[in-house]
Amino acid sequence: MNALRPLDPTACYSALTARDPRFDGHWFVGVSSTGVYCRPVCRVRTPKAANCSFYEHAAAAEAAGYRPCRKCRPELAPRAFSTLVASQQLAEAARERLDGGLDLPMTAVAEQLGVTDRHLRRIFQSHWGVSPLQYQQTQRLLLAKALLTDTGLPVGEVAARAGFGSTRAFQAAFTQHYRLSPLALRNGRRAGSGAARLELGYRPPYAVAELLRFLARRAVPGVESVDEAQGRIERAWPLPDGRWGSLVLQFCNRDRVELTLSPLLWTAPAAVRAGVRAWLDLDADPTAIQERLQAAGIEAVPGLRLPGCPDRFELGLRAILGQQVTVAAARTLATRLVERFGAPLPAGEALGPQITARLPSAAELAVVPAEALAALGLPLKRAQALVGLAQAWPNLAFAQRRGDPLAAEQELTQLAGIGPWTAAYLLMRGWPWPDRFLPGDVVLKNALKNQPALAPELSAPFRSYAVLQIWNATP
Repeated sequence: MNALRPLDPTACYSALTARDPRFDGHWFVGVSSTGVYCRPVCRVRTPKAANCSFYEHAAAAEAAGYRPCRKCRPELAPRAFSTLVASQQLAEAARERLDGGLDLPMTAVAEQLGVTDRHLRRIFQSHWGVSPLQYQQTQRLLLAKALLTDTGLPVGEVAARAGFGSTRAFQAAFTQHYRLSPLALRNGRRAGSGAARLELGYRPPYAVAELLRFLARRAVPGVESVDEAQGRIERAWPLPDGRWGSLVLQFCNRDRVELTLSPLLWTAPAAVRAGVRAWLDLDADPTAIQERLQAAGIEAVPGLRLPGCPDRFELGLRAILGQQVTVAAARTLATRLVERFGAPLPAGEALGPQITARLPSAAELAVVPAEALAALGLPLKRAQALVGLAQAWPNLAFAQRRGDPLAAEQELTQLAGIGPWTAAYLLMRGWPWPDRFLPGDVVLKNALKNQPALAPELSAPFRSYAVLQIWNATP
């Protein structure tokens, strides 16, 4: 989605009047009479059309001088879902980097993406309509607003965790942009009890039961726990620097999820928030996906999401463990791997007795003899594939998120033991990529055989969702 493309004011105002949740996060409305910008679902009295201006993302609204609404809370809105052509992937990748690291210099982002700082700034400005610095500042302020609203953290800690260099700089920026002090916002809203908690929004519908069932079948004891009845997930969770903590996620009844974080994860809430959004596919546009799948002849469960992954290397291990065995058998092998070669969470990072460990890292597994892995019940070649993946990991585009995702998939298939299905599966859930059909998948083959009218290309650009729908419909 290009931020410079003009929005249709008539269509946007109609959606605003209807408070249509399909447009939540796709654009924001600035109201000149109040100086506030809102989500399309805001429940305040609808402003006059003459007072409304429409912006594709929060940074653009703030760059135009508007401050966020304290009722609908723009910081909770899902991100705009976009299917990008190759020329736009760089701008999207930069945005994702900034979302996950609010104190990350643009020079570091450019280095990670393999381009010059000047080129990346030009591409970012052209695609999103604001500079990287403006975008990053908006994300910092919105995260700070969420922390002030939902937690009892001191203002100094809010400033640090939102990526500001000092409390004074944070207070100045917050007051300048939002026309009230951080303490004034805190005093005007309920303050948390001090428990580490964040709220994240999504567009309804969301097939929560189906997502929980998918994750529960694959949950590795000690690493993750899924309570389907309560809509609750507990999990070990990584930070970008390789350290691990844990989190508890609770689905609510108001199009939101609540996160409780361990102390270590609270040192980088932006990275955790961005990671959880991708893991649970909170930014998907379920209406657009549903319409496309139904047009392709696929009976679709409304709101079925594409589960991502907290850690790509962990997903790679589990994908190889799952080759040519059932989901239950793969889970058993992963459990043995954790028990034999996993690592305990640091002291104080387990939020409950169920989550105590993580799978081995690439560096840890790279020095394990393949024969020791085979002793877990693996064929030797599969054990060798695990070690090979671990040894190659530091240089993989898949691991580093550089370049074209399809090029990363081709790179994976060059590794021993990773065929087209495994590579495509890693791309689908590990990137995550919304438009990947799995070659050679037995369930998909049978579905296409029994329903000749189904054609994978008809569900593009949502073929990954077509895969999930067919899997979900298969007993």
